[in-house]
Amino acid sequence: MNWEALLSLKRFGDTHKRLRIEQDETRLGFEVDYDRIIFSQAFRSLQDKTQVIPLSKTDFVHTRLTHSLEVSVVGRSLGRIVGKQLLERHPQLKKTHGYQFNDFGAIVAAAALSHDIGNPPFGHSGEKAIGEYFKSGNGKQFKNRLTDKEYQDLIDFEGNANGFKILTESRQGIEGGLRLSYATLGAFTKYPKESLPIKPTKHIVDKKFGFFQSEKEAFVDVANELGLNQTRKGKDISFSRHPLTFLVEAADDICYTIIDFEDGINLGLVDESYALEYLINLVRDTINIKKYNALKFKEDRLSYLRALSISTLINEAVRVFLDNENAILNGDFDVALIDKCRFEPQINDIIKLSVENIYQSNEVIEKEVAGYKMLNSLLDVFVNAIVNNSEGKAHNYDKLILKLLPASLNVEGNSPYKNLLDVCCYIASLTDGRALQLYKQINGEIG
Repeated sequence: MNWEALLSLKRFGDTHKRLRIEQDETRLGFEVDYDRIIFSQAFRSLQDKTQVIPLSKTDFVHTRLTHSLEVSVVGRSLGRIVGKQLLERHPQLKKTHGYQFNDFGAIVAAAALSHDIGNPPFGHSGEKAIGEYFKSGNGKQFKNRLTDKEYQDLIDFEGNANGFKILTESRQGIEGGLRLSYATLGAFTKYPKESLPIKPTKHIVDKKFGFFQSEKEAFVDVANELGLNQTRKGKDISFSRHPLTFLVEAADDICYTIIDFEDGINLGLVDESYALEYLINLVRDTINIKKYNALKFKEDRLSYLRALSISTLINEAVRVFLDNENAILNGDFDVALIDKCRFEPQINDIIKLSVENIYQSNEVIEKEVAGYKMLNSLLDVFVNAIVNNSEGKAHNYDKLILKLLPASLNVEGNSPYKNLLDVCCYIASLTDGRALQLYKQINGEIG
């Protein structure tokens, strides 16, 4: 892979090549990506989607929206620092093509801003609820109507693939979704492969999948434009990651490691004494103990440790990326950047404590169980309505249910796969609060 192709400004529907050197410096193409994402309806819905605690009533716990904004800020810093070094290593990028270090920051920031845009309500349990409906619930009956890959898309429903669908899906009068640059779409895609075959490898790109069968053609177009390394076996296709994806992933890893930990302390799920004990190993070289001890309030002490920790991990991620640039460009780098940093043991200690005290706390588990029940019930109602409608068996209740779907979702004359996937993506688009409200309405609770 080479940086000239990887930094493509092309967008869906373009009939001519976009050159960086021709860009208006007041609003660069990659910055437009960020703007389009932040003004999108799908991004706004993240304000009421779970990051740590589903349906939390406290005002300091992060939602997917605040988490995404923070990840984009960290991502921008990572991109700019790396970009500055890459321009020194590859001077033709600036001299011949006009790229600036801010371009790298803008791509990573936009991709990071949208990294959770396809996640369902109630966190990762929402993904599992959708998948299990088709794997072992009432949705299992549709297996024989789908190809193996189509069925795998449903039973292993993936927020990352749904995110790519949201960013690229054409609607009437809108070609190419948000029409983001191919560079940003490439950086967004953490797992550039199909749902099948499932590869039992330790390579980071084989962990999950990044696009549904409905967007396969679109992703292949993006990957070919960017020059991503390709592996093809028959009809099965996978690619190497866009190098900047490693920075997007690092920004997410840094934020959820440190900031979810901070949320746990603010919620009283983790004792504050652990903050200094666990974070001190990350900030030992930069902490000013006198300044730390002078801070009277817990929130200020946590903010100070958080800022130092994030800065430390940003510098580590940059170092690992630059040390392994050639392996990354060749598609040979197979782990997350944070997994190669010198603070990996300390990070693992923090994550282990977070899992035990936060992610597996009674408050989280109880609400995730409720979310499972809600999403399963909603899927059943909407799937039955759409299937009955397509088979000419719709009752009045089914017709009423179909009217609850957004006008942009056309359920007439579609394949079973498209209808079922559209229902899943609609359910995934709901906020935690809207899912709860809709569940109550469908079960006869008015008001």
